[in-house]
Amino acid sequence: GHAQNLGSLMGKILRLDVDVPGKPYGIPADNPRARAGPGVRPEIWSFGHRNVQGATLHPTTGDLWEVEHGTRGGDEVNISRKGKDYGWPTIAYGIEYQGGPITGGLQQKDGMEQPVYYWDPSIATSGLAVYSGNLFPAWKGNFLVGGLSGARLSRLVVENGTIVGEETLLADTGDRIRDVRQGPDGAIWVVIDDRKGKVLRITPKP
Repeated sequence: GHAQNLGSLMGKILRLDVDVPGKPYGIPADNPRARAGPGVRPEIWSFGHRNVQGATLHPTTGDLWEVEHGTRGGDEVNISRKGKDYGWPTIAYGIEYQGGPITGGLQQKDGMEQPVYYWDPSIATSGLAVYSGNLFPAWKGNFLVGGLSGARLSRLVVENGTIVGEETLLADTGDRIRDVRQGPDGAIWVVIDDRKGKVLRITPKP
């Protein structure tokens, strides 16, 4: 229940001002609960998140996109918007690890946001990046999402804030992908989560 408790920082995305002299951070005056009073944490930007694993600011729109783990199913892609409730644990697209429904099996409820996209079964989302380079010109504006248990890199095609397609990459390697980033030359860098971990640099074939 912590994700729905506005007095707790668990299950939240926070927005802070880190340029306050003499303090570790301050509260932006336009935070949704900056003046909510006792019992509510003013740092909160959005809430109802289960387990955020990756986040990035869209280079064109400035929106904060994030990916988070569900349980057995229900990994989500969301746009974190000011003051919005993303539903956990009241609504979810997964089931409990033991197989039963989560809080009655609800997937939608008034006043709670729906994910932009979700995976069922889960891929155990990790890092998130928006591609803007020139090495893969057809991928500009696409999202790249790592998968841990899913052992893949997912390329999501985004149009007007909606995900309209998905391509699965690197699934033949069996590697748990922990993070993904775009390098300055447009190459894609991937970190593998393993006892013998490695870093991959992905470029087009000659």
